[in-house]
Amino acid sequence: MNGKEVRVGVSLLVGNMDNMVRFYRDILGFQTQWDGGSFADFETASGELSLFMYSREEFVKAIGKDYIPPNGINQTFEIALWLPSFADVDSEYERLSKLGVQFPAGAPITYPFGIRNFYVADPEGNLLEIGSANAI
Repeated sequence: MNGKEVRVGVSLLVGNMDNMVRFYRDILGFQTQWDGGSFADFETASGELSLFMYSREEFVKAIGKDYIPPNGINQTFEIALWLPSFADVDSEYERLSKLGVQFPAGAPITYPFGIRNFYVADPEGNLLEIGSANAI
């Protein structure tokens, strides 16, 4: 497998599809044709199947394991959402602040290595890094 030829998709295994789809669609603004079922695909600039969700209860049936719901902030991964500029990061933070979104690490920070970001927790505790590497 040549990594330069592989498209990467991120799947969130979710407990409550309705809450999660509403958050990603209505709060974060991702478009979807979700039909209320156990799978949702979101449109991104990265292409088809770059961000999708699947019911955790359905997934565990496929792998033959017990369903164990997560508790609290998921510290095993994050999804990074890269915006065009630092100003876009600040604007998105202000927009989300008005919608009652949870910010586990607080307001945007600019790091010495050149990234400005903040973190959002979705309704099931998955971390989203919203940031940019472009100060202009």
